[in-house]
Amino acid sequence: MRLNDKVAIITGAGQGIGKTTALLFAREGASVVVADINAAHAAAAAGEITAAGGKALAVTVNVAVVAECQAAVQRAAEAFGAVHILVNNAGITRDATLAKMTEEQFDQVIAVNLKGVFNMTKAVAPLMVEKGYGRIVNTSSVVGLYGNFGQTNYVATKSGVIGMTKVWARELGRKGITVNAVAPGFIATEMIATVPEKVIAGIKERTPLQRLGDPQDIAHAYLFLASDEAAFVTGTVLSVDGGMVW
Repeated sequence: MRLNDKVAIITGAGQGIGKTTALLFAREGASVVVADINAAHAAAAAGEITAAGGKALAVTVNVAVVAECQAAVQRAAEAFGAVHILVNNAGITRDATLAKMTEEQFDQVIAVNLKGVFNMTKAVAPLMVEKGYGRIVNTSSVVGLYGNFGQTNYVATKSGVIGMTKVWARELGRKGITVNAVAPGFIATEMIATVPEKVIAGIKERTPLQRLGDPQDIAHAYLFLASDEAAFVTGTVLSVDGGMVW
């Protein structure tokens, strides 16, 4: 098993890519802290893991709130004795053009997608530094690399995550901690459920593999970067987008 005896915190793990990742990490031997703002979703995902014979702890956390992030990390350490892996997967969208976007919409996305990554990483890093080992995997997006119409707030956060990833790779590398990011393309999850079919068809046409991504595609990228197979990989942004042409 690739994550045997490791403890992983995964944010946004109650559904979608996060849940898929939590289940995969558990199958690979990790004790998984299923962190999500929705308590019922977190409990259900953790229940699936334990029912399959794995180890899991459900934690309710709003990553935009510093105290809740600190409490989640403390619970993880108390339950499993350490934290080896952090996957900053939680994210939201509040799409609108520049002309129509409200300050509230902008601030909400910044608080979760950017500050939330900072909050969780700052809470976890001291434990990893103490152990001399850590794997931090952040979630960016291909739109953080190329931009996207109507997503000023979301793109700003995903570009910012790339910047923080590269800074932390430099700061934490000497402590035995790698920091990388995954930049998913368009993945078939609840987040794009409301996207018109015409738009989806256009995305597929611009993707050499002619399909949307599956949550498993992203989960396996997270798994690689969280494993010892990626011991010499840090400060990297891994695009998982089917080769999409922008």
